[in-house]
Amino acid sequence: MKKNSKHFETLAIRTQMERTHQKEHSAPLYLTSSYWFESAEEAKSLFAGEQEGNIYSRYTNPNNSELAEKLCLLEGTETGFTTATGMAAVYGTFSALLKQGDHIVSSSAIFGNSFSVITEILPKQGVDFSLVPVDENEAWEKAITPKTKMLFVESPSNPTLKIADLAFLGELAKKHELILVVDNCFATPYLQQPTKFGADLVLHSATKYIDGQGRVLGGAILGKKQYVDACFDFVKKTGAALSPFNAWVLSKSLETLAVRMDRHCDNAEKVVDFLDQSDDVEAVLYPFHHSNPRVEIAKAQMKKGGGLVGCLVKGGLDRGRKFLNALEMISLSANLGDTRTIATHPASTTHSKMTEEERLAVGIEAGFVRFSIGLENADDIITDIAQALKASR
Repeated sequence: MKKNSKHFETLAIRTQMERTHQKEHSAPLYLTSSYWFESAEEAKSLFAGEQEGNIYSRYTNPNNSELAEKLCLLEGTETGFTTATGMAAVYGTFSALLKQGDHIVSSSAIFGNSFSVITEILPKQGVDFSLVPVDENEAWEKAITPKTKMLFVESPSNPTLKIADLAFLGELAKKHELILVVDNCFATPYLQQPTKFGADLVLHSATKYIDGQGRVLGGAILGKKQYVDACFDFVKKTGAALSPFNAWVLSKSLETLAVRMDRHCDNAEKVVDFLDQSDDVEAVLYPFHHSNPRVEIAKAQMKKGGGLVGCLVKGGLDRGRKFLNALEMISLSANLGDTRTIATHPASTTHSKMTEEERLAVGIEAGFVRFSIGLENADDIITDIAQALKASR
């Protein structure tokens, strides 16, 4: 049986680097900054790119290479590499592939720091931008200019979980010869594979679900070789390398990604059902929720609805703060994808750098709370939310 014909879970567990003479069952950790060469000729050949091999751990390391290989197999991409963080992957992609005079079209509903890079940093480098609603197909096409080079999107979006029509964007990018970049952090490769819909590059903040336990930082750039090679050259030279230890942790974490995501999704659906029936909640946001106007697109793109749930607590900002402060078990944190359930208030944390007008335009109201549903017993998660809603009345 061919390696890539195995199922997702098997690939995540059984994809490993070659064993050493020690015959280890679990991949060893390679804590080395550099590597030795057999000869001056080999060193020259390696630096010239005439043969493959390790030169320096800012370039490659066995642990980083194993992690990248796994992610490529799980995402179905041609090649890829790892980065120090998810934002290193985002900025590295933009800086490597966009030059002065270029134009990028991005969804307006994205992670706060990605928003800042596009609206504040790229213009300083001579790159223009247009922001469009993630779920309005016509707006995407209208925003394209002769100088447009890239489309950038998160789906589900951060933090309001809106859904992009990836098949439409894939065709749009092909029609206009643009690079389609999809941040797949929220869905993970277990729930969604953007390359099936025409994405050229897939980005990850491995810090989130890929780690799954809130331990280490990491990122990845995966996709077509011509684009990945350009990104790798930029990241290699600018130093946003993933540490071998973090790569080792993340590679081990991938072995349990499928079983964790199943539990995250199952728990999230139970929380959604509870919030749906609560008189204290004005609206529930979830990709597979019946109120989502793009629920059918979400189901066509994603295996399950994911582990993130949004809700609009009645009573605005004051009620929202009281609710968050009344939570007893659920953590208040700006992270997501952890084993522990997390509540986040995007308007005052992850998206606080946006103006109020910009936040409202993408659905981030004052009373909006984003839950990253963890792996605890679902009844305990719901009990904590219920008592906090009651205490905040």
